[in-house]
Amino acid sequence: QVQLVESGGGLVQPGGSLRLSCAASGSRFSPYFMDWYRQAPGKQREWVAGITDRGITTYADSVRGRFTISRDTAGNTVNLQMNSLKSEDTAVYYCKVLIGSTEYWGQGTQVTVSN
Repeated sequence: QVQLVESGGGLVQPGGSLRLSCAASGSRFSPYFMDWYRQAPGKQREWVAGITDRGITTYADSVRGRFTISRDTAGNTVNLQMNSLKSEDTAVYYCKVLIGSTEYWGQGTQVTVSN
C-alpha cells in the first residue's frame, strides 16, 4: 500500500519562504513523475510543478522563478522550496506521484501567506 506523507506547511508572511516535502513509501518502485498541486478556497485544484524520474522539472507560470521542485537521490521524496511567497500562494498543497500506471495523492498541507 503506497502512502504519501506531506510536511512543511504553515503560516508565513508575504515575501517569506517555506519548504514542503512529500515522502512516498510502500512501493518497491520509485515514482516516475512527482508533482505538486494546490487548491485555494473556492478555486479548482491547479498544477504547480513537476519533476520526472530523470530530474527534469517544469513549473506553472505563476510560480516559475520563485518555487523549486527537487527529489532526493533515492527518488522517493519530492520537495518544493517556495520563496518570495505571495498572498495568492495561499492554498492547500498536494503532492501526486505516478508509480507504474497508478496515481497516488497526499493528504494535503495548508500554506497560508498573510501578515
